[in-house]
Amino acid sequence: MPGSSSEIILHNYPQSPVAEKARIAFGIKGLAWRNVLIPRITPKPMLTALTGGYRRTPVMQIGADIYCDSQCILRELESRFPSPTFFPGADEGLLWCLSRWTDGALFDMAVKVILGAAGDDLPSDFAADRGRLYFGQDWAEGLKAANANLPHLAAQFRAPLQWLNTQLADNRAFLLGEQPAAIDAQFYNLVWFLRGRWAQGPEFLSEFAHLERWEGNVRAIGHGTMRDMSPEEAITIAAEATPTAVQATDPHEPQGLRPGLRVSVSPDVDGGEQPVEGEVVSADSHRIVLHRETPEIGAVCVHFPRTGYRVEILT
Repeated sequence: MPGSSSEIILHNYPQSPVAEKARIAFGIKGLAWRNVLIPRITPKPMLTALTGGYRRTPVMQIGADIYCDSQCILRELESRFPSPTFFPGADEGLLWCLSRWTDGALFDMAVKVILGAAGDDLPSDFAADRGRLYFGQDWAEGLKAANANLPHLAAQFRAPLQWLNTQLADNRAFLLGEQPAAIDAQFYNLVWFLRGRWAQGPEFLSEFAHLERWEGNVRAIGHGTMRDMSPEEAITIAAEATPTAVQATDPHEPQGLRPGLRVSVSPDVDGGEQPVEGEVVSADSHRIVLHRETPEIGAVCVHFPRTGYRVEILT
């Protein structure tokens, strides 16, 4: 069935833990969405045609607006579909602060546990791709260090799992109470990752009875209503749509970013990735939006978080 410019499209692959975060987020909000499969490793030409070079997983598309990074995806979903909310209660700001840890240091630790435990069993192309992404240019040494430090890394991960287990000890269904929240998706994807991709994961998690009960509750939320879509159809939708992002200027913008300024955006940890270039549509404390045009697709707006991304002004 042909797609429309209002449909949510997720460019992802099944084994991605960050994509699982987004899929659970769709489930929390009860959303229908289209599933576009992308390769697990580069090159990803159909994806980067939309993003301008960004290759990480997942990417959300709605028409000709392209949302990179799960931070940006969750913010956009909350804005477009405010009920049920990702933030039951009065602590939205603190929960975003906590998410920088779950998405940053804690996620990196999970990656090191899983890649380090796999050791020489990793396929060489996958090891090079993910090693460069998470360990930098000396990725081979980083993988060796993760393997050698595996008991230490597991011990470091055990403490946060115990904290979660304690939070859940009063038999609440979810981390904040009886309603699921974004923070459930943000922690769940790490537990899902450990259980599914580390041979010792199920045994490692088994000491946390409350956590395992919560894990089942989050799993039961599901992924909303999903239907497959081809990459070609997603590109056609972008080409036929008009971006909805609106120009705006933030008077407190530290870098002096303003509409029309040409910039590049890239993750602030160097994984050897191609920066995305375009003209600023808007930039504030949460997000920067770039306007890009190509002969193949036409105009798109590519959305990035500010936290975790470097913006360079091009001369």
